[in-house]
Amino acid sequence: MTADRSHSSRAAHDELRYLLLAAQREGSRRFGEALRPLGLTPPQAEVLDVLAEHQPVTLAALGRLLVCEQGSPSRLVDSLVQRGLVSRLPHEQDKRAVLLELTAEGRSLADRLGEATGRIAAAMAEPLSAADIATLSGLLHTLLEGTDVARTVRNRFPR
Repeated sequence: MTADRSHSSRAAHDELRYLLLAAQREGSRRFGEALRPLGLTPPQAEVLDVLAEHQPVTLAALGRLLVCEQGSPSRLVDSLVQRGLVSRLPHEQDKRAVLLELTAEGRSLADRLGEATGRIAAAMAEPLSAADIATLSGLLHTLLEGTDVARTVRNRFPR
């Protein structure tokens, strides 16, 4: 490989890396702006979002569905329980486990969250066609293949 080709390949890889970082940063900025009036952090919002679709779940099952929060979400859940947004219920089959579900207040906030994040997602996707979205999603799945986060994304959004 010639030096010019090697340099242009390196530049293309660097550009890709920075485009991914910039897209993530822009998405996080918009998400943070939408969450501010709701009084939620991005990790708290993700827990509410997951529970709105998958409740009731154990803490371990919740952890397997969280894309942005790695590790044990117990402190995160504790903060939502203290705010009255999530409740812990006894697990009927496993006395050592508890089930997590949204309270009425948590469901109401999750609905408002869904509206806000739906607007953000629509605005970010607006310049893309359905085919573009499918292609981009496929490419990102390929980039993440074999990673823990790829398994989490598949758990959360089965195809």
